[in-house]
Amino acid sequence: MKRSVLIVALLMVAIFCTPLMAFEAIPADKLKVAWLYNGPIGDGGWTYMHDQGRLDVEKAFPGVTTMYVESVPEGPDSVRAMENFIRNGAKLIFATSFGYMDYVQEAAGRHQDTIFMHCSGFKRAHNVGVYFGRMYQSRYLTGLVAGSMTKKNVIGFVAAHPIPEVIRALNAFALGARHANPNVKIKVVWLFSWIDPGKEKEAAKALIDAGADVLGMHANTGAVPQAAEEAGVYVIGYNNDMSKYAPTKHLTAPIWNWGAVYKYTVGKVIDGTWEPEDIWWGLKEGMVDIAPYGKDVPESVKELVESERQRIVSGKWDVFEGPIKDNQGKVRVEKGQKLTDQDLISMNWLVEGVEGELPK
Repeated sequence: MKRSVLIVALLMVAIFCTPLMAFEAIPADKLKVAWLYNGPIGDGGWTYMHDQGRLDVEKAFPGVTTMYVESVPEGPDSVRAMENFIRNGAKLIFATSFGYMDYVQEAAGRHQDTIFMHCSGFKRAHNVGVYFGRMYQSRYLTGLVAGSMTKKNVIGFVAAHPIPEVIRALNAFALGARHANPNVKIKVVWLFSWIDPGKEKEAAKALIDAGADVLGMHANTGAVPQAAEEAGVYVIGYNNDMSKYAPTKHLTAPIWNWGAVYKYTVGKVIDGTWEPEDIWWGLKEGMVDIAPYGKDVPESVKELVESERQRIVSGKWDVFEGPIKDNQGKVRVEKGQKLTDQDLISMNWLVEGVEGELPK
């Protein structure tokens, strides 16, 4: 009996202590990399910026072959798209939306020798890594601008889905706005969609009708800036510099530089050092930033933003440090404390100054 127990114990150690499968180096001229997009590359926002990152890879690694498919629903069709990539020789696949998470796990389970990277998710495997950016840092900076520029102390925010990624963005934006102007209130309209130009524009109009003279957004197209321009109110874009949609009213935008993580990952695959990790880079690493300022943003506001940026980049302070109350008056982060990354990726409450409740 004792011998049997010992054998079982040794087997368990062998199973659980065995290193993860190593992936051999793939020369650049032999590597095919694929991107799975949930929207069109012409959306001017989320997918457009991911595709700019793909083009950055082509410039940095001339021998690498890239491929992509756009407007793939976050459902079983995504598995079929990934299977097609693999049939065409892809050894590295980037899935660029949260809703692909379980489908990435399904495809990765069947193709153990293919590397997958999932954007904004939290499920890893031996051949699946995850990546995102600390966009909340840029959201905070642009909130400073919004709070400084409102005259009515009412800011509107067009929000996609009530999930932690969007809630975190909204909260960081609100914290920035109220740091600049403690009297600000933020009104929210939820879209329950990532990309729907018609709904985005109608949401923007509803917020303007409710008194907002500055708009923020977590939506994928230029519809919100267009509505702001038409109504003569200021707007903070998202994903990309959206000033072309609101040439006189665009103040700035929190923007992505996906090329930073795409080039890093492709380099790891080429030299054979890739391993599954949770990449979450911010302002310091250049993965997120803000767009150029509109002509109406005063120098004093730019100086405030730069001062706060330096606090974040230095590592001495980050956005979700206390004291922070929720919009019901409960202290969520005590003075001298800060939220952990786990707290941030599971955020399900709204900060003080944001009106309303999270949808069930």
